[in-house]
Formats: sequence, structure tokens, C-alpha cells
Amino acid sequence: MVIVIATVICKSGHRTDFLNEFQKIVPEVLEEDGCIEYGPTVDTATDIGNQNVDENRVTIVEKWESKAALKAHLVAPHMEAYRPKVKVFVEASELRVLETA
Repeated sequence: MVIVIATVICKSGHRTDFLNEFQKIVPEVLEEDGCIEYGPTVDTATDIGNQNVDENRVTIVEKWESKAALKAHLVAPHMEAYRPKVKVFVEASELRVLETA
């Protein structure tokens, strides 16, 4: 299994805009071959120490059966159409592709 943590820092005040577009592709991604889990999360305030809450951050948690399934996802037509729609809302992003130890 491949686990992906994608962090998106939205331009100030545009997290909701980003999430609105993102939610449109979730059903299509969940139907892709090899997709186990795919969804956005946002920071929530707690009283737990060492926490950094950012109102502009979206963390996308993904699980894929294989690296091949992940690679196919990245070039899927709905993903190619999605990227230009959210580009205007995104300040920075980071992708971490992981496997269990």
C-alpha cells in the first residue's frame, strides 16, 4: 500500500474556494482502480501542545494499492482538468509518498 500526504497552502481567504473545487473530484477519484482512500482534511484547534494550526492549509490523505495506481491517478483526465481550476487558489504545495515501515 502507498500512502500519500499532500499539503496545500491556499492563498489567504481562498481555502473554501479550493475545497469547493476539490470536493467535485473526490467521487471520481474514489472510483479509480487502486484507490483505497482519498479526502481532504483541515487543521482543527486543540489544547494539544506542539500543534501548528493554519487556516490556509488543506492536507489531503490518500491510500493507493500500488505506485502504479497512484501514477495512473496523477494523469487521469479529471485530475488534468482539476489542476488549472485550483491553481489560482494555491500558494504552495508539498507531496509526500510513503509506505509502511
